[in-house]
This record gives sequence, structure tokens and C-alpha cells, in this order.
Amino acid sequence: MQSHLGEFAALATAVCWTFTSMSFESAGKRVGSLAVNYIRLIIGFIFLGIFTYIVRGVVLPVDASGHTWTWLFISGIIGFTIGDLLLFQAFVVVGARISMLIMSLVPPITALISWAFLGEHLTPLEILAMIITVVGVSIVILERGEQNRQVKFSHPVSGILLAFGGAVGQAVGLIFSKYGMGDYSAFAATQIRVIAGIAGFTVMFFFLKRWRKVFAALKNRPAMARITIGSFFGPFLGVSMSLLAVQHTLAGIASTIMAIVPILIIPPAVLIFKEKVTLKEFIGAVIAVSGVTIYFIH
Repeated sequence: MQSHLGEFAALATAVCWTFTSMSFESAGKRVGSLAVNYIRLIIGFIFLGIFTYIVRGVVLPVDASGHTWTWLFISGIIGFTIGDLLLFQAFVVVGARISMLIMSLVPPITALISWAFLGEHLTPLEILAMIITVVGVSIVILERGEQNRQVKFSHPVSGILLAFGGAVGQAVGLIFSKYGMGDYSAFAATQIRVIAGIAGFTVMFFFLKRWRKVFAALKNRPAMARITIGSFFGPFLGVSMSLLAVQHTLAGIASTIMAIVPILIIPPAVLIFKEKVTLKEFIGAVIAVSGVTIYFIH
């Protein structure tokens, strides 16, 4: 199991992001994506502070080097402030399920950037596993148009573009995190990224003058309950697991395993939101999961 620590951490990330995406979709439709983004980072920071105090004996990542702070802070701005801002708005426009399907583009984006930026190389079998996973998820995403040779999305283009922007932000954030983190604590590294995200949104809120919406959201108990759940599985546990994943395996592999969220989200979507799953979606799920299993047997 130790040899596959990164892969198991990536799988745990996918499970966490399944919970957090559905929680934030519901909360975002109640109080708006901007308020959800800001509040979940504050709550996530509290969870992280408690955890790092128990495990590391310090509340803040004061032992991080200047190199670590610099790159993780940049990663937090790109991933949390820019990437998640776009993704959370996509949750509102097209829903968490479709948004996370578009996020399946993170693996090839991550692999391309990690090749150029970190010099990482994937083996032929790992490339095949990535292709199988992406193909499986793509089967769920795409549909045939009016003419048989056409392939189209059956959802608003604006939502798709927002989710794609979120995918780019996550991919770049992962690469910068891996470069800056080294062997530093994944949870403390997440703290730095969250601090950057809070700083980015604070500046943004001053310019946009959206503080009233944040205060209004704090009074919405149903929304706050969902934000708290999403914050535990998102900024606290999920993001920390994602950093642990890229710390112990190649970024391309980690991001590909994380990309099975669109498959994991199908059961709760059916049970909670009463969505219907087609045969095409089931086949896509089987293919995607088959691709992921290759990482554990190669």
C-alpha cells in the first residue's frame, strides 16, 4: 500500500470532491457562488488550524521556507481564487455533475504542464490508463448531435467554459503546489494555499463590494450547513489529500484518478437529486474505473 500512497490519496480526493461539489452546488444556488467561495475557505482554514495544532504542534505554517511559501501562495491564488471562482459559478450554471465532468480535462492539462514545467514523464502503460479514463468520462460528457458525425454538449456553453477555466486553474495549481511543497506537510501546505485564497477573495470583495452578500449568507442556516460540510471535505480534507497525492506520485497520474469524480457523483445524484442515469453513462463509468485500476496493478 505504501508504494501506492499517492494513488490512494488521489482516490480519497475524488471521494471528498464528490461530497464537496454537491454541497457547494446546493449552497451556491441559495446564497451565490462568491459568498460560498469565501466562507468555505474561512471554515476550511479553521479545520486545518485545529488539525495541524494536534498533529504538528503549531497552528500556522511558520516553519515553511520562503520557496515553499512563494510557490504555494501563487498556487492558492491560481487554484482557489481564480480556478474555484470559475468552477463554483459553473456549479450554479450547469450543476455540479456536469461541471465535474468538464473537470475531467484536468489530467491531460496537468500532464502537459508537468512535462513542460517539472520534466515528468509517463510510461506507455500510464499514458494508456490516462487515455482510457478520459475516454470513459468523455462518453458520459458528450452526445451525438442531429447529424451522426456531430458531437456536442447539451448544456450552456457559458457553464462549460467556466468549468474549463476551473480545470485549468486546478491543473496549474497542482503543478505549482508540487514544485513548492517538496516533502513539506501536505496539510500545512494546504494552509498556505488557503491563506492565499482568502487574501485573493478579500481583495476581490473590496473591489466588487460584495460583503453584504457574505453577511447575508452567514445568516442562512441551510446554506451554512452545506458550506460547512463542503469545507470539511474540500479545503480541509480533499485539497490536503490532493497535495499528498502529487507528493507521492506523478501529477498526471494523481489528476487522472481525481478525475473519476463525475463517475462517483452519479449514485448520490440519483438518490438525492433524483437524476436519471442512462446506459451510456453507465458504460462510461465502467470504462473510466477500468482506466483507474491500471494505476494500481502496473
